[in-house]
Amino acid sequence: MTKTFTQYNSAITSCKDIFIKKMKDYGTAWRILRTSSITDQIFIKAQRIRNIEDKGTQKINEDVRSEYIGIINYSIIGLIQLELKNDQRMELPADEVSKLFDKHSNEARSLMENKNHDYGEAWRDMRVSSLTDLILMKLLRIKQIEDNKGETIISEGVDANFHDMINYAIFALIKIEEEA
Repeated sequence: MTKTFTQYNSAITSCKDIFIKKMKDYGTAWRILRTSSITDQIFIKAQRIRNIEDKGTQKINEDVRSEYIGIINYSIIGLIQLELKNDQRMELPADEVSKLFDKHSNEARSLMENKNHDYGEAWRDMRVSSLTDLILMKLLRIKQIEDNKGETIISEGVDANFHDMINYAIFALIKIEEEA
């Protein structure tokens, strides 16, 4: 499990580095996005990955790894937006955003640790394409919850699905790195 923690931490550090650099370039322009728009952004990235997996080729010179990083970062944006839903500020201080990133990535990591304990790191025996499909399924679940005005009868909410997508995307990054 120590290997997983090291790999997980390396992946999330890389994602945060990109997240912070983009925030320095663009500010927190993403604050304008509704949850449904964030979901659609993640869907576009996951669908591109699936298309590349199915076709075996790509025309845009941007690797699949960057799309998984985008899924992770947009999922964290989604969690921040859910937390700050009543906060009207469009521009957030960098240190506050950094702390929020850490908070939500730590929550996802804690969930991963608990699930890895129970499932015995079953994800290591999965195909990357299956992780992509699970991300797409989670997105369809979020869309349904959004269509239901955020209400669920028995299921987890949008936040739990964002956490799962973070972990699936990190698992994909780890597997891609190991296969390289």
